[in-house]
Amino acid sequence: MQPNLENIKSTIKRIFFTKYTKYIIVIFIFVVGMVFFDKHNVISRIEISRKTKEVKKEIDSLEKQIKDNKQKINELRSGGENVEKYAREQYLFKKNNEDVFIIDKKGKRK
Repeated sequence: MQPNLENIKSTIKRIFFTKYTKYIIVIFIFVVGMVFFDKHNVISRIEISRKTKEVKKEIDSLEKQIKDNKQKINELRSGGENVEKYAREQYLFKKNNEDVFIIDKKGKRK
């Protein structure tokens, strides 16, 4: 009489789980502790990663602004027409014999 294959499998499973139950529980508690309760848990790492990406985007935009501002400075240092144009656009300067009309777009004033 041969033993049933299903009986053998169930016996192996029962022996495995009874012998290694405490190790499985400890590993489970460790994983749960690392994911939720540790100082450097997975949730805080995801949040830090998100903040890092935001800061990198901000750095890139600020570097672009610096590049644009350096270009504007170089243009203003180059000659009188550029200075006059900049003063007219940014500070609404005008000559004595002309009028300045301001067109406000989207409620913002430059």
